[in-house]
Amino acid sequence: MRDRQAFRDARRAREFEAFVAGAAGRLLHAATLLTAEAPDANRRARRLLTHALAHTYACWDRLHGEDPYDMARQFLALRFANSAWHEYGGPLSRTRPHPRSALAVLTPRERLILVLRLYEGVAEEQTAALLGLPTERVHILCERATATLLHPPRKAAPRAVGAEVAPS
Repeated sequence: MRDRQAFRDARRAREFEAFVAGAAGRLLHAATLLTAEAPDANRRARRLLTHALAHTYACWDRLHGEDPYDMARQFLALRFANSAWHEYGGPLSRTRPHPRSALAVLTPRERLILVLRLYEGVAEEQTAALLGLPTERVHILCERATATLLHPPRKAAPRAVGAEVAPS
């Protein structure tokens, strides 16, 4: 009996290691996009990935034909969504997106929807169901985020030193 259990545990570990070898890079990139961190300094993204992989490993025997990548991605997205207020929007927030990140101009919800829809290719209906939002809201947020990235707000032009505006 112990041999059978040891064999199952070894097989489970091999299967999970193969999954991690194939999926961890893409999941880490998605997490880095969500947190809007620099790719070489993505502490929060790595923490998100670690939690998602730990959850997936804990549920590995209960997958029964489900895609482990989908489970890990869903957990990653939900963990990010649930922690976004505390990490980004709270009044005592200590962590902010990397200022040079293209996605830093977006809100955490817009980043989440944009990453799920455009980077991961998740359908609007699935994204809406995952986040508990109406499909129309997901569509609007995705369009707004895309427009913000394509047409960033302009900054005021710097004034020349000593130049004064003539009164009219």
